[in-house]
Amino acid sequence: MELAEILKERCNKSIKECSDQELYFALLEMTKKMAQQKESNSGKRKLYYISAEFLIGKLLSNNLINLGIYEDVKELLEKNGKDINVIEGLEPEPSLGNGGLGRLAACFLDSIATLGLNGDGIGLNYHYGLFKQVFSDHLQCETPNPWMQKECWLTKTDTVYQIPFGGFTLNSRMYDIDVTGYGNRTTKLHLFDVETVDEGLVHDGIDFDKEDIEKNLTLFLYPDDSDDKGRLLRVYQQYFMVSSGARLILEEACARGCSLHDLYRYATIQINDTHPTMVIPELIRLLMERGIGIDEAIDIVSKTCAYTNHTILAEALEKWPVHYLEKAVPQLMPIIYELHNRVVKKYRDESVYIIDNEKRVHMAHIDIHYGYSVNGVAYLHTEILKDSELNNFYRIYPEKFNNKTNGITFRRWLLHCNHRLSALIEELIGPGFKKDAAELEKLLAYVDDDTVLERILDVKAACKAELKSYLKETQGIELDENSIFDIQIKRLHEYKRQQMNALYVISKYFEIKEGKKPTTPITVLFGAKAAPAYVIAKDIIHLILCLQDLIDNDPEVSPYLKVVMVENYNVTLAEKLIPAADIHEQISLASKEASGTSNMKFMLNGAVALGTMDGANVEIADLVGKDNIYIFGESSDEVIRHYEKADYISKDFYENDPEIKRAVDFIVSEKLLKLGWKENLERLYKELLNKDWFMTLLDFKAYKEEKERALKEYEDRKAWAKKMLINIAKAGFFSSDRTIAQYNSEVWKLS
Repeated sequence: MELAEILKERCNKSIKECSDQELYFALLEMTKKMAQQKESNSGKRKLYYISAEFLIGKLLSNNLINLGIYEDVKELLEKNGKDINVIEGLEPEPSLGNGGLGRLAACFLDSIATLGLNGDGIGLNYHYGLFKQVFSDHLQCETPNPWMQKECWLTKTDTVYQIPFGGFTLNSRMYDIDVTGYGNRTTKLHLFDVETVDEGLVHDGIDFDKEDIEKNLTLFLYPDDSDDKGRLLRVYQQYFMVSSGARLILEEACARGCSLHDLYRYATIQINDTHPTMVIPELIRLLMERGIGIDEAIDIVSKTCAYTNHTILAEALEKWPVHYLEKAVPQLMPIIYELHNRVVKKYRDESVYIIDNEKRVHMAHIDIHYGYSVNGVAYLHTEILKDSELNNFYRIYPEKFNNKTNGITFRRWLLHCNHRLSALIEELIGPGFKKDAAELEKLLAYVDDDTVLERILDVKAACKAELKSYLKETQGIELDENSIFDIQIKRLHEYKRQQMNALYVISKYFEIKEGKKPTTPITVLFGAKAAPAYVIAKDIIHLILCLQDLIDNDPEVSPYLKVVMVENYNVTLAEKLIPAADIHEQISLASKEASGTSNMKFMLNGAVALGTMDGANVEIADLVGKDNIYIFGESSDEVIRHYEKADYISKDFYENDPEIKRAVDFIVSEKLLKLGWKENLERLYKELLNKDWFMTLLDFKAYKEEKERALKEYEDRKAWAKKMLINIAKAGFFSSDRTIAQYNSEVWKLS
C-alpha cells in the first residue's frame, strides 16, 4: 500500500505513529496520485458541463470507493488503531454549491467519469461558498464558509486567461479537482478564480464591498442580490465563468484538430440553468475575433450549446437589465442585439424576444433560440414547459424539447453514506447494482421474506442511532432514536412549503396538549438555508426554531413530539440524515418543483415519501405503486387553473377551517412572541393570511390526513418494511448513470 511510503516521505512516521490529520493529508495525496493515473481524453467530441454550482461534498471516502480501495484502506487503518470515519471528519466540505442544482451537477460529473465519457465540468472557485449558517436568537445568521486549505483537492494549473470587462481586465487562473469514476476514468472539474481575490474584504458576517470586482469576484456563490451592486456582481461572475470556459473549450478543441469551423464536431456544451447563458454570445464573439463571420459563428454555436431548464418559476429565469450588461460586458452587447434582431425579424410574438419592452435581456430565450436542445428534468416538468410555461417556444422548436429525468449517484448516496444497507443488498443480490442500478429490482424476490424485512428494519434502526450520536456530538441535539424520523431537507423556499410542515407541528402540539398522544413519538427534522435576501424564507426558519424551543421546554409535549432544525445543512449532514429517515417530505405545490433529487436519495435508503404529485414524485409513484407512497394535494393541472383564474384566497381557508385558523393564529400567539421576534412572526402570519402564493392552506387538510395515515401505518413494522424494500428495489431508475447515458445518446452524441 502506497500510503506507508507517502507517510515515510512526508513525516517519517508509521501509520500507527501518525496523527489523524497527518493521515488525512497523506490519503489525500495518495488518492490524487491514483486519480491522475486514470485521466484520459479519448474521443473526438468532448462535453463541457458549465454550472454556477457543483455541490461535490467531501471527497475522500467517495474517491476511495470509486478507486476500488475503500475497504483495503479502512482495514489497513483499523489494523493500526485508526478510524477512517474520524479521519474523513477532518476534511472540510468544498463550499461550491447550494441546493439540488449543484448536487445534480456533482452527480453528473461522477456518472460521466463512471461511464467513461469524455467530459469535464466548468465552474467558479468560490472561496466562501454560499455561506455558513449559524442560528442566533432563533434567527438565521450568515457567516463566511472558508474551505480551502494549503493542501486540498484543488490543483493549481498554469492555465491563465485575461478576461475583459467594461474598463478593466482580470486574470483568470484555472484550478482543477479530480472527479473519479466508479471503476473507470477520472474527469476534471475546472474552477476559475481571480488572482487578485481578497478574503480580507469580508467583514461583519458576509458583508463586503460589492463594487471592488478585482477583489470580490469569487468570494461568494450568489452574492446578495437585493440591491443593484449585488445583481451587477452576479453578471460579472457569470461572464468571468463563461469567458474563461469558452477560451478553454476553443483551446482544447484546436489541440484535438478542430478548425473552429467545425467546433460542434469537437465540443458540446451543456448549459446548466441560465447562469452560464452568456457562453453563447461570448463564443460567437471569440469565433468572430478569430476571423469567422457572424452568420457562420451563430450557426456553429447553435450546434454546440444545449440548455437544461431547472425551474417552472418565472422569477427564477434570469432577466438582466441591458444597462447592467452595457456596464459589465459592453463587448457582448452588439452580439446580443444581433441575436435579438434576428428573432424580431422572424417572429411577431414579443414573448419570445430576447430583449423585452422593459429593456431586460431574457437569458433563457438566448438558450432556446441559439441552442440545439432544451430539456426539462422530470416528465411532469418537461410536459409543463411544453404545454404552458415555454409553450410559445415549443410551438416554434418542438424538435428541440426533450426530457431527462434527474438522477443521483448511487456511489455516494448508498455505498458511501449507508455502508450497512449497501452490504446487506450485496449479500442478497451480489455487487452488480453498484454499476447497474437496475439490478436493485432483484430485491423484490425478498418482499415476503420475514428475515430480510427484519434485517432492513435493523439497518434503519442502526442509522437512526448513528444520526442521534452524530447530532449530539456536533450540534448538541438530543434525539429519541425510537421515534419516527420525519425529515424535510432542501433549500428553504415558500414553494417547497416548509411552512406547511411547521403548521402541522403546531396542530400536533395542540392535539397532544388536549390528550391525543401519538402511539410512537414523532421527530420532525428540517435542514435548509434561506437566501440572505429572502425575508419570508428566513421568517419560516425563525418560526421552526421558535417551535423547537417551545416544544423542547414543554414536559407535556416533548416526550411525544420533537422539532429539530439542523444548523448549516450541507452534503455531510445529508449523508447522515437520509439513511436515518422513516418518512421524507416532498410537499412542494404541484407544478412548482422541477424534479427534486432528495426524493430519490431517500427512496434509495428505504424511506417512504409523503408528497404531492410534483416533479419526480410522479415517476416515483408510478414505480412503487400507490401503496408504497403517500400522495396528497391538488394536481398540477388544478393548481395551474387556480393561478389562471386567480381564484385562490387563503383567507377563505383560514376563516372556514377552525383547525387552520388555530394553527395560523398560533404564529402570533403570546407563547411564540415570548420566544421570537414580533416583526418576523407577524410578517409570516400576514403572508399566509393575505397572500400565500404557494397555496399552503389549500392543501393543509389533505396533507395532515395523509401524514396521519402514514404515521398510523408505520406501526405495522412488517408492512412498513415491505414499503421500504419496494422503494429501494425501484430506485434504480433514478441513477444518474441512466440520466447521463440518455443525455449522451440523445443530446451529446460523444464518440
